[in-house]
Amino acid sequence: MATTTATIDIPVPAERVWQLIGGFDSLPDWLPYIPKSELGEGGRVRTLTNEEGGVIVERLEAFDHQARTYSYSILQAPFPVIGYRSTLTVHEMADGQSRVEWSGTFTPAGTSDEEAIALFHGIYTEGLAALKKTLDA
Repeated sequence: MATTTATIDIPVPAERVWQLIGGFDSLPDWLPYIPKSELGEGGRVRTLTNEEGGVIVERLEAFDHQARTYSYSILQAPFPVIGYRSTLTVHEMADGQSRVEWSGTFTPAGTSDEEAIALFHGIYTEGLAALKKTLDA
């Protein structure tokens, strides 16, 4: 099993960050490469469409509004991994700032650990940079 984590510090209160990213259906609000999200199964499954029209289906596994965190697994995606589970968390920092952490565990399938880690680390890092840009706007 492989893991990776990306973090970013944002000069915005944690509650404001969570208001933007805390909804399981909110990725299109801050992640430019995911322009479409549709909820199913009572809000527990999201079907994402990326910029190229690729489909990713994810299941909400855990959600804690008070702790500002949720975890999800991938049910269907064009990624070379199995057993994928990811967690997105907003931490309250001093001086009204936030630290956002996006982490994942997965088993590479048909690729090396290093390549799978690089893929998801890139997704997380780019995603968090897009989040910061959205909040700066």
